[in-house]
Amino acid sequence: MKQKLFINKCALITTLLIIVSVNLFAQVTGTVDSSIYDRLNYLEEQTNYHKSGDDHFMVVGLTTFGYAASKSINNLNGVITSSKSNSFPDGDHYEFSPMLLWRHGKKFLMEFEPSFNNNSLSVNWADISYFALPNLIIRAGYFVLPFGTYNKKQAAGWINKLATDPMGISAIPSTDYGIEIEGGLPLGSMKMNYDFSLTNGLQLNGDGTLTGGNITDNNNNKTFTGRLGLLPFSNSCLELGVSGMFGRVGDIGTPYENVKSNFYAFDLNFVKTFVPILVNIKSQYNIINVGDADYISPVNSAQTYTFKNRTTNGFVQCAIRPTGILALKDLELAGRYTTYSTPANSTWGSDQHSFSIGLNYWLSWRAVARITYETYTGNSTASQALNAFTGTTNTNTLYLQFSIQL
Repeated sequence: MKQKLFINKCALITTLLIIVSVNLFAQVTGTVDSSIYDRLNYLEEQTNYHKSGDDHFMVVGLTTFGYAASKSINNLNGVITSSKSNSFPDGDHYEFSPMLLWRHGKKFLMEFEPSFNNNSLSVNWADISYFALPNLIIRAGYFVLPFGTYNKKQAAGWINKLATDPMGISAIPSTDYGIEIEGGLPLGSMKMNYDFSLTNGLQLNGDGTLTGGNITDNNNNKTFTGRLGLLPFSNSCLELGVSGMFGRVGDIGTPYENVKSNFYAFDLNFVKTFVPILVNIKSQYNIINVGDADYISPVNSAQTYTFKNRTTNGFVQCAIRPTGILALKDLELAGRYTTYSTPANSTWGSDQHSFSIGLNYWLSWRAVARITYETYTGNSTASQALNAFTGTTNTNTLYLQFSIQL
């Protein structure tokens, strides 16, 4: 005890001597080396920058670049035509999207992601999030709707296992203006997550199709979108989700003002290692019902036509990666089957199917080079009376693609 007391007294005396010496030196010379002040200022700035709760700005994002070559054969009433095309870069999937993140304190996060693709500049999302509780985030602005999981969690080029999006999944209007709440809760050894939004909603077009993402609402009704996800196993290897989107889609003051749409989606995500193979399975199935309406005929404006406005689409995808085999750990084999059925007797009716297979080489956890081969078959179910029938189309396409998350 006495030895410890002696050491403390020595340390105190030494500190006092150093302080006195520095003060005497400053009084004699009239200044202290400016490099010391510079170093102190730098350390102070670094301390303040890393201090918890301050503002921070970050730029991330992604880019996708590639090549596509395809051959199509169309059979329309016995008349067969063929065509070839190629694109460098792949115009349908080229994208450069820097994402700007600004954190204000511990509670607020602002996100803005512009995107350059197809010779145009657009915005993927722009919103502000408030982290109210550990299991509650409140968001407002222009954001991705919580319908299914593909558009919100899997569509980025460096996350997607193949060079293309599943038919129909990405065609659903995926972003809108409004407010959103999301979070997660434990359920014993299981977990659940929730995501609900209230937005301006979709707009019914004159041919029965839908568009979204309008900053002004076309009616006095707001659209509710929600998803519930369940992770039934303690290791979270499996997630099952169900989604819905409900609201009016017709313009106010028109014959369509009371037309409603009902969307449903069911999704699955399974990721687990069966040594030495990592297995990744994803799927989603959508059902879209739009209320009955009479549309003006494109061949005779004095007449109207109607059809059952129901669309279904879905995909199942599987990827395997031999992470436990050193020589092959950076390779991944992926395959996907997609089906997409749009309303018969409309001007855009079709029954479409595609199969995609690809090989990925992972340069890092967020950079991938891939080759994908895709076959497509489309059978037109559009109205012949409206001159919309297009016959049968078969297309084979080879994709070379590079994608990176910045």
